Amino acid sequence: MKTTKKGLLLLLGALAMTGVSCENFLKEEPYDFVSTDNFYRSEADAVTALNGVFNLMQNGLYYARTFWILSELTGDLMKVGNPQAGRPDLDELTYTSTNPEVANWWTYSYLMVNRANDVIANTPSISMDAARRANIEGNARFLRALAYFDLVRSYGDVPLLTKPTGADGNLRPARTPIKDVYKQIVDDLTFAEANCLPENKITAAEKGRVSSGAAASLLAKVYLTRAASSAAEATDTQSALDATNRVINSKIYSLVPYANVFDVATENGPEHIFSVQFDLPPNAGNITARMHLPASLDGNQAFYVEEWFYNSFAPADTIRKNWTMTKKAGSQTLANAYYVKFRDPLRQGNNARNNTLILRYADVLLMQSEAMNQLNPANAGKFDGINAVRTRAGISKLSLTTTPSKEDFITALVDERGWEFSAEGIRRFDLLRLGRYKEVQKRVYNRTVDDKYLLYPIPQTEITLNPNLTQNPGF
Repeated sequence: MKTTKKGLLLLLGALAMTGVSCENFLKEEPYDFVSTDNFYRSEADAVTALNGVFNLMQNGLYYARTFWILSELTGDLMKVGNPQAGRPDLDELTYTSTNPEVANWWTYSYLMVNRANDVIANTPSISMDAARRANIEGNARFLRALAYFDLVRSYGDVPLLTKPTGADGNLRPARTPIKDVYKQIVDDLTFAEANCLPENKITAAEKGRVSSGAAASLLAKVYLTRAASSAAEATDTQSALDATNRVINSKIYSLVPYANVFDVATENGPEHIFSVQFDLPPNAGNITARMHLPASLDGNQAFYVEEWFYNSFAPADTIRKNWTMTKKAGSQTLANAYYVKFRDPLRQGNNARNNTLILRYADVLLMQSEAMNQLNPANAGKFDGINAVRTRAGISKLSLTTTPSKEDFITALVDERGWEFSAEGIRRFDLLRLGRYKEVQKRVYNRTVDDKYLLYPIPQTEITLNPNLTQNPGF
């Protein structure tokens, strides 16, 4: 969506938050004369406000950087190269409530919640085409759901806020049980799926907006994640399977050659279900490419590939491995492998055109396989999704003969998702959802993970300034 690449925040002073601490947790700081009283008058106003929600995701402290740092460094596929900003503590699972990246994640997630709440509350009163109005609200509700999904699986119980700042006078909210947060997430995504446009009805100029397929895809992941939590409902796994089937049966999405998933020349293609949009200046550029590259390639050397993971690919799996990582920088052979997954030949310093991928079709196929394995391990149809991904990678198919048990299949999923999605910001959550987090940490790093590290701590600044917040156990 090209419109989200522009700096369209000039009219959004009243809709934009500047900080998240105590009263500032939700407090808006208006610029000049713009406020909700004189803003939401037209469809153009609603679109501008929605752009403000999307634009937030381009921030380096949110989906341009922090989201994958948190998930990948606390996983098992990536290690720190440049030890700054609390990153070694994430890598070593010694992080505390003062970790800056943990605080960034909380802060920007609630910033997105608050901006989305403004759109959701104020758009319905605008006189405009009803379907277009519902689509705008559906986009905002998807983004609110995404933020709350990130929050609940990162911190556990979190404050659930569904009204604009000051609407209920509660600027020091207490934590809400995860079952209630999940209910709101499901409600928002159900609305989004019903009211957002199908991907094939979104114009080229609006690529990057939320589609009905994106809502269904995220619903599938929400259901699978809730099914593995204390808030699990009996129907979650079947609901996840139903959601993946709706996406697959729509025939709108498909796998593409692996390189085309990441090549900036083929972004927003048939496999891309939802991505944060980036471009070169004067638009918002993505810093991810430079952070992974070595100094010899004008990179920051901030992160490297774990050696065990570099060596874990099957000999035939050269398509994914060669696009994802390398050990060579020109003629120099490095001791460490580094990620080249998000390269851009036109990169300008920190600014690259690579979109941040949040949902893609390969994920839907693997989630379908995951759900089917949970429901009926003897169902040979569970191999269809994972084998489609493996065939695209050029490696052999699995079957009940090679992967006979439910646990064998989970192991295969853990491996496959690592090879397929490394450095895409989902590894920690994959391992937690599939119940392999502690096992993998023990195998790879020979460390026993304390239960407290299955969640992030609530940022200490919030605990200090909001007496109604409590800290997660152990922090």
